[in-house]
Amino acid sequence: MKMLINVPETVVADGLRGVAAAHPELTVDVEGRVIVRRDAPVADKVGLVSGGGSGHEPLHGGFVGPGMLDAACPGEVFTSPVPDQMARAAAAVDSRKGVLFIVKNYTGDVLNFNMAAELAEDEGIQVASVLVNDDVAVTDSLYTAGRRGTGATLFVEKIAGAAAEEGAPLERVESIARKVNESSRSFGVALSACTTPAKGSPTFELPPGELELGIGIHGEPGRERRAMMTSGEIADFAVDAVLDDLRPESPVIVLVNGMGATPLLELYGFNAEVHRVLGERGVSVARTLVGNYVTSLDMAGCSVTVCQVDEELLRLWDAPVATAALRWGR
Repeated sequence: MKMLINVPETVVADGLRGVAAAHPELTVDVEGRVIVRRDAPVADKVGLVSGGGSGHEPLHGGFVGPGMLDAACPGEVFTSPVPDQMARAAAAVDSRKGVLFIVKNYTGDVLNFNMAAELAEDEGIQVASVLVNDDVAVTDSLYTAGRRGTGATLFVEKIAGAAAEEGAPLERVESIARKVNESSRSFGVALSACTTPAKGSPTFELPPGELELGIGIHGEPGRERRAMMTSGEIADFAVDAVLDDLRPESPVIVLVNGMGATPLLELYGFNAEVHRVLGERGVSVARTLVGNYVTSLDMAGCSVTVCQVDEELLRLWDAPVATAALRWGR
């Protein structure tokens, strides 16, 4: 497989050096594997910290900045960061108002963030944690006990980040983050497998002419494999899977997310089909975001995330944000 890398062993470090060169508004600790907004800690503000394995960019480092995360901890490719990383990040962003850990529901992330919270609390930092588990495809899969954390992570980080930026206390920021997670559901589809730098070949076999419905962001298997479907047929299946679980009674925000190798032309076409299905099901769409935000290296495919919102959550979604990958209102 051809990759734009030097050697597999330095992929993450090389990427972090590139982030530092492109974004002087961030402090990037390449050796310690922590990305922090340069003005941290922000006085009288709750700090937001997230992280996870590399390979899902721009998640999470691309979401560090005003209105979203204060710090992110990248692990090795598809591997959880270690507790020391999160503890360093918490110390870097703590203004004595507390720190919220946003954790995707993968076993390594959960265990390591829990240990990091203990380390931070030993240093006198108040820590709360919110678990993101929005994937309706399966209950248990590789890497998880319970539902996987996927696209809703962006909604949680953006909306809770806006609340923190406004000066909300830790308990309120945590409550809003939990509400967003509980109001969100996702479903992913793979048209091809991804290739990790260390392996150099596809992580699973997906025969030509087939797709995987309900794939995870590490290539974990989903609900079933089928012969290739049209964009409209995939939208029918994915949106119905989400709505069977969520059943929104108020407007929603929609994320049509590319998995890394799907052109925007296809994603926008798929978004049209998602809107068609939601309209047919009587669901009102308040906002839509289309693009590559929670990826899986070079996987072709997409995911759909729907978040039911009230006036407060929508206001926080619309609030200004200034990160490498998400920016509006500033």
